[in-house]
Amino acid sequence: MKLKKLLFAAVTLPALFFVAFIIADALLPLPMTELKPTQTILAQNGVPMWRFADSNGIWRYPITLDDVPDYYLQALLTYEDRHFYQHAGIDFLAILRAAYQNITNRKIVSGGSTISMQVARIIDPHQRTIIGKFRQLFRALQLEWHYSKAEILTLYINRAPYGGMIEGIGAASWSYLGKAPSELTRSEAALFAVIPQAPSRLRPDRYPDKAQKARDKVLARLQTYQVWSAEVIAQVKQEEVWIYPRKTPRLAPLLSRRLSQSYPAKSIIRSTIDEPLQYALEDMALNWKNQLLPKSSLAILVVDHTDMTVKGYVGSVDFRDASRLGQVDMIKSYRSPGSTLKPFLYGLALNDGMIHSESLLQDVPRISSQYRPKNFDTDYHGPVSVSDALQRSLNLPAVQLMELYGATRFTSQLNSIGLELSSLENQPNISYILGGVSVRMDQLVSAYGAFARQGNVAPLRFTLDEPLLDKRLINKGSAWVIRQILALQPVPMLKQSNNPIVPLAWKTGTSYGYRDAWAIGINPRYLIGIWVGRPDGTPVVGQYGTLSAVPILQQVNSILLNKQRSLNRDLPTDPKPESVRVANICWPTGQELDSSDENCHRQKRAWIVNDMIPPTLEQLHMLKNNLYRSGTITIWINKRGLRVNADCVGATKKEIALWPIELEGWILAKETRQTLIPPTDLSCPALGDNQSFPLLITGIRANEVLRALPNQAQITMTLNSQGGNGTRWWFLDGNLMTETISNTAFTVTLNVNDKGRHDLLLLDESGQIDRIYFHIQ
Repeated sequence: MKLKKLLFAAVTLPALFFVAFIIADALLPLPMTELKPTQTILAQNGVPMWRFADSNGIWRYPITLDDVPDYYLQALLTYEDRHFYQHAGIDFLAILRAAYQNITNRKIVSGGSTISMQVARIIDPHQRTIIGKFRQLFRALQLEWHYSKAEILTLYINRAPYGGMIEGIGAASWSYLGKAPSELTRSEAALFAVIPQAPSRLRPDRYPDKAQKARDKVLARLQTYQVWSAEVIAQVKQEEVWIYPRKTPRLAPLLSRRLSQSYPAKSIIRSTIDEPLQYALEDMALNWKNQLLPKSSLAILVVDHTDMTVKGYVGSVDFRDASRLGQVDMIKSYRSPGSTLKPFLYGLALNDGMIHSESLLQDVPRISSQYRPKNFDTDYHGPVSVSDALQRSLNLPAVQLMELYGATRFTSQLNSIGLELSSLENQPNISYILGGVSVRMDQLVSAYGAFARQGNVAPLRFTLDEPLLDKRLINKGSAWVIRQILALQPVPMLKQSNNPIVPLAWKTGTSYGYRDAWAIGINPRYLIGIWVGRPDGTPVVGQYGTLSAVPILQQVNSILLNKQRSLNRDLPTDPKPESVRVANICWPTGQELDSSDENCHRQKRAWIVNDMIPPTLEQLHMLKNNLYRSGTITIWINKRGLRVNADCVGATKKEIALWPIELEGWILAKETRQTLIPPTDLSCPALGDNQSFPLLITGIRANEVLRALPNQAQITMTLNSQGGNGTRWWFLDGNLMTETISNTAFTVTLNVNDKGRHDLLLLDESGQIDRIYFHIQ
């Protein structure tokens, strides 16, 4: 009967215990969700750049069992839980042995906690009481019920305390040793196996002697159980425990914050950043800091345009400098781009066949609207080519082209490839091309990739998980030509060819009021973005792209080229596409002519894309004025060379190429309409011959020297005009003074302190110009 009762109890009690455990497990689930997440941002080589701790300041670096050496797991399990794979969470023999040792020695000699019990205490902390111990045992059983041995062991190596605010061997290895846990030596593995027993007392950076004694205890245990050979243990014992002072990861802070916000659920984010390059760029920024004006900052962005991965990211000159708003990321801030949008306009116009590389543009005063910008040097240069206008960043030719291409069309094209142009009212207008809009550096640099990626644009890639998504902006030929122009590469002479490795191509920009100084560069492998200015948008007089940003661009370019040489890596090439050829074109028509043709006034060697050779562009306001249109006109002349009607005796046809009338004040005398168009033979005049009289300034002579009367601080002169047509616009030193109708006189008052040479320019409604220089003494 007793035997039956014993058998019944032996069966019933475990069953009841199991049922009770299942009920308790359902009522008191494991508090795994209470583990607070942390984030670590890695460089491409796996080195932590920045860490974001949890709300308690704890940092963890999650790893798997494959990320640690086998000998670390051997040391850990031998010292902490030899029967880890045999028990179900509780090792009763170990508990009894520990109790006996502690009682007989009258102090705590060893503990009986298994790995599972230690994980239980980590995820559900409790007081060191009898109730707390039972709670720990219950949690250990729960862990074994819900998780595999590998999962429990993974929890331990990621949650074990290592002193201070460090949890897990991943964070400990990077914090104490500055390397990945997979690179631990046997000595370091033995040390890291024992530190969690007393993390504050055994910190190797503070107490190396205590840490070494604890490590040697692990080695003794490994030798006792013959896990490692005696030779290996003897060799390991010779290594001293000596740790460098801990260095918290502090690299690319603004990029790290950006990635953390983009991927909030990821605990480990591996970026595409080149760690050595990032260090070099941040050091360089700090060196430039003292050369900048107070409260000024800078930003540097480096992108490998072969795959659009971000390799360097410096969002401010000094993250810790509050006076310079160092925590404001200027790479993702909206700022005026100055002239940095001009290459896109020329590229789009080239793509559409509106221009070629040497098309004739007009750098002359504007009269057709209230928007009258000036060049940076406040001067006018008359006839200029596309390449010259882009290289010199002239404003008025860009405005001429923007009017013809269309501001709305231009804006939508750039928006379509991710370059958002933002303004106060978001109404596209021609001022956009000169910086009357806001852009972000990351989007701007991405868009510049079109000139290195055969016309394709792809968003920047901050992690390798982000796909490379190309979208076409312009054709291959147009992209190649614009890059050649920006690289200051001349059109080769006959039987010459361009180097397929294109040197640094770059474009500067300066916003209104000197608020933003830009330089965007394209070298054989990298896109480089540089911005200098005050984050609060305050003007900085004398700060402009060439002076402030280009030196930084050139220094970054040197660092990148030296890096290529040190890696012994070939530079990417950009050979001339088959769609591009060289042609001899002539001004003023812009067409392909022989140099002996009398209509070829000036011959240029041009890049031609897809065999499109468009004629010279007019100003928008002149397209409706047939009387003053440029291009080629047909006239009839007699034997004396005089202009006659077509039905006159002996009349022969003649084609004459005319320059745009706005350029009359800048071209040679032999190129003007007055010279090119012969006078009329009054005996047989041409029908509709209504050429206007030339426009002249009266009231002052060329190179006249003006002096004030004694005791007078001002000089007064009366100006008028002769000839010309319609409304007249008067400019003094590039600034519009007044507007007059027909031959109307007006008075000008000058200050005697404005000594030196002055430029007086008169422009009429037909586009005729007269210009006089005078001096004040």
